[in-house]
Amino acid sequence: MTALILKKNKFRSKILLVLGTLLSISLSAQDVTQITKGVEVENLKGRTIDFSEVIKNDGGIKIVSFWATWCKPCIQELGYLNDLYDELQLDMNTTVYAVSIDDARSRKRILPFVNGKSWEFEVLIDENSTLKRKMSVLNIPHTFIIDQKNNIVYQHNSYVPGDEEEYFKVIRELN
Repeated sequence: MTALILKKNKFRSKILLVLGTLLSISLSAQDVTQITKGVEVENLKGRTIDFSEVIKNDGGIKIVSFWATWCKPCIQELGYLNDLYDELQLDMNTTVYAVSIDDARSRKRILPFVNGKSWEFEVLIDENSTLKRKMSVLNIPHTFIIDQKNNIVYQHNSYVPGDEEEYFKVIRELN
């Protein structure tokens, strides 16, 4: 009887492992343009744009990082990405989009903050967190790497120095 129970448990474990792997693969390989179709964000000039059009396939890789002016790890991560932005663009065909989730109360800080940091990449504003919800972002920083076919191939939550090495590893594999 005990041997039969152990066999059943092993079989269940294998099924759960396979199902978990399949679920992970299906969540990772989502076309971000389909997930975000019709979701509007603003650029720093106040122009409203459909995020799926911004991220639309241009043949390159995209990094999308959700952040806020009050988030120190976000600022640290984006500072590092900005320092290497020329290399990302020229050598790795990668564009960075920083999506601020600052709300109406802190929104007025975004433009002066970004100008003070001299970030070269595009900064977008998701004031109502619509894009954040569509992309299932719970905590920030939350960074996505999107391949040349607009599939989410990697995502990472939080940031500690050195995490960016994993981003570069994924990007090198895509090139």
